[in-house]
Amino acid sequence: MNFFKRAWLNLTAKKGRSILLILVTSAIMLFVLAGLLIRNAADTATSNAKQSVGATVTLAANREAAFKKMRSSTSTSKTSRPKLTTSPVKLSDAKKIAKLNNIASYTATVSTSANATGFSAISTSGSSAGGMKGMGGSTTSSGDIAISGVTSTSATADFENNTSKITSGRGITTADEGSNNIVIESELAKEDSLKVGDSIKLKATTGTKTTYTLKVVGIYKASSSTSTQQGPGATDPSNSVYTSYTFANTVKGSKYKNTADSVTFNVSDPAKVSAVKKAGNALINTSKYSLTTDDSSYQTVKASMDNVKSFADKIVWLVAIAGTIILALIVILIIRERRYEIGVLLSLGEARWKIVAQFFVEMVMVLVVSIAIAGAGGKFVGNQLGKQLVSQQTTTATTGSTSTQQGPGGGGAPGGSTSGTKPSGNMQAGGAPGSSSTSTQKQAELAINVTVMDLVELGGFGLAIMFLSIMLASGGILRLQPKKVLIE
Repeated sequence: MNFFKRAWLNLTAKKGRSILLILVTSAIMLFVLAGLLIRNAADTATSNAKQSVGATVTLAANREAAFKKMRSSTSTSKTSRPKLTTSPVKLSDAKKIAKLNNIASYTATVSTSANATGFSAISTSGSSAGGMKGMGGSTTSSGDIAISGVTSTSATADFENNTSKITSGRGITTADEGSNNIVIESELAKEDSLKVGDSIKLKATTGTKTTYTLKVVGIYKASSSTSTQQGPGATDPSNSVYTSYTFANTVKGSKYKNTADSVTFNVSDPAKVSAVKKAGNALINTSKYSLTTDDSSYQTVKASMDNVKSFADKIVWLVAIAGTIILALIVILIIRERRYEIGVLLSLGEARWKIVAQFFVEMVMVLVVSIAIAGAGGKFVGNQLGKQLVSQQTTTATTGSTSTQQGPGGGGAPGGSTSGTKPSGNMQAGGAPGSSSTSTQKQAELAINVTVMDLVELGGFGLAIMFLSIMLASGGILRLQPKKVLIE
């Protein structure tokens, strides 16, 4: 009788022992599979993070160079104190960088302020009138209404994160370029009895101090958690309004046409951030402008998933090692019970390797059934373990970039395609001007799915465990003498 048939007959004849082996092996395979699934899902989540959080490169005035120039002027001039002078970013330079490889889109940030005319701005104890540094370093009077020029309010950080929501009318869209449409905050609307369709007037604080008439096309509600801004030139958050970026530049003055406080480029592949920055620096005047990178969101997600993957790898190896030891001990006990059977087979002239092969075939048959059971329950166990791991690895994705431009804070930052040839990548709205970036706690999700390749990989691990177990347990078989076994 060949050893394949003997293996099958042995398993079917001793059903209790076979069921015990299947249960133990299934438990081992279940946790090995869960570890493999979590590890693979973490790899996928890290890859997806490149598209979901990405990375940014921000073009802004080179303040470090400006400070050096100011200090140089200080040492040569003793009569007057020189002022810090920075240059607004030219959108023509931004277009050149936007054409580089791996640039998906870009965001221009423009912010300014104006004074309410014919209606009253919200006044709080935290608000104070004060000076506001202009782009050229000159001090200008800060208005009581903070203007954030945008291409689309729906694409700004506050609206994307649901910190702000449109409650009446609509938001600013690309169709509003060149228009005097405005979106105001709901508290400001209530205090001044304003509604969609009404007109309001804003008076510029610089230049000829022109008064502009704007049409209210939407009303938004800011988060109640928004704190009142403090310090000189600060204004209540309810005084923050959204307009087209073209209008914001008009209020700032004609010299700011086709410029921005800063421009943020979205990099499609975070791994290429350094290459994009290097290529971008070759296209700009680095004495006037600087490029800064921010892939912190991607790095945070990557670090979180690396931790999950590392833990999953530990699960796989610990379970594999423990499983090998457990199965080896079980097989040793089984072999000790079957010494007489082994002695008979040896006395009949059966080769020792065929006896070892019989045990291996028996364990492989058990493994096949165990893999089927593990495959059925692996997704559930993997999901539960994955949730526990990910709950400890909460990621923070930064959806705005900290800008250095002056002006009152506001909701989102402006952006949009400018007149002329449209560069590669659509201009989209982004972070808030004059405010720190908005951070949102995001819990990464692991997509746990059992595939054929996962089962094949599990089978490979299982065969390795079985082979090692049989080799560890079969050492005694090679030393057995059939005559001694039969006498005993």
